[in-house]
Amino acid sequence: RLLKNTLSFTNIIILSVSFTCRRAHTLTVLFILTCALVYVTLLEETPQDTAYNTKRGIVASILVFLCFGVTQAKDGPFTRPHPAYWRFWLCVTVVYELFLIFILFQTVHDGRQFMKYIDPNLGVPLPERDYGGNCLIYDPGNTTDPFHNIWDKMDGFVPAHFLGWYIKTLMIRDWWMCMIISVMFEFLEYSLEHQLPNFSECWWDHWIMDVLVCNGLGIYCGMKTLAWLSMKPYQWQGLWNIPTYKGKIKRIAFQFTPYSWVKFEWRPASSLRRWLAVLGIIFMFLLAELNTFYLKFVLWMPPEHYLVLLRLVFFVNVGGVAMREIYDFMDDPKFHKKLGQQAWLAAAITVTEFLIVVKYDPNTLMLPIPFFVMQCWFLGIFLILIWTVWRFFIR
Repeated sequence: RLLKNTLSFTNIIILSVSFTCRRAHTLTVLFILTCALVYVTLLEETPQDTAYNTKRGIVASILVFLCFGVTQAKDGPFTRPHPAYWRFWLCVTVVYELFLIFILFQTVHDGRQFMKYIDPNLGVPLPERDYGGNCLIYDPGNTTDPFHNIWDKMDGFVPAHFLGWYIKTLMIRDWWMCMIISVMFEFLEYSLEHQLPNFSECWWDHWIMDVLVCNGLGIYCGMKTLAWLSMKPYQWQGLWNIPTYKGKIKRIAFQFTPYSWVKFEWRPASSLRRWLAVLGIIFMFLLAELNTFYLKFVLWMPPEHYLVLLRLVFFVNVGGVAMREIYDFMDDPKFHKKLGQQAWLAAAITVTEFLIVVKYDPNTLMLPIPFFVMQCWFLGIFLILIWTVWRFFIR
């Protein structure tokens, strides 16, 4: 009902945004937006439903803000397929951060029940799935299907792992950093499986299916794509200047590739500042990965819910811009004197999500870590500190 009655208003907003495909027609967009508001005010009958009108008002406010941002927000480092596309995601980032702040300031009960306004099926506790248990690759006791343990663990997250790491490789553009994050997250799953049953997996699920097959194959395909992008000639020609239809179609497809190519050379050992920055990037990546699991746990969202998928789609579009802004800030601090807007918001979102987890379920986070796990992490941190002192102060 809400979508049906706001369809006309939304269509007008989308139509006004479409005018920015070639240039930012700010006056045209303002005129169309004003006409939409006049239509809603004078010609559309307002339903006598307070809850419905509240929802519609919030949706309309967000759409107006997105319309403003697409035409007026500051451009980021990316220009393809169009700067308006990236301005749109910048405004979505602001809206998402404001939503997280709102959830953070609610009580635990009210915050979970508020999710019912988005989806009535939410707001109820859900059991976590345990991927551990029987870890036999070949089960001789099951004559009908001895490999049933493997098939039982094959779900929608297997292709999601591959696609996720393919996209992360395009963001980070560095093989060794991707592999470190991939392996480190598996160690985090080992370390935190006493808190979330979802982290409990078989050894071959951790190291063969995840690290080698899904993550490794995604990183490999991502590096091959990066090699192609680095060698691709970037000679842009106007669509209407291309004589053949095949050439026009190829030009349209290339519109979704970068305008130019910048190879990331992180050089973490070149200076103490870059070393600490790279450690910070790895830490924020791992924290964002953990937030995916902990948020759905504390907000009672099933893994297959569309909100979980939308969050991943959101980070796909935001993460690439944020990583480019971080790299520019690290590589040329004299020109890029401050951290980019998308990187700043991505960091704020990651921290806010973690604070929501801390507030909504501190008991789970405070479960005692097994002693041998704590020893391993202390040893790892100690080795990193020793290497840092040796590399940047002694050597």
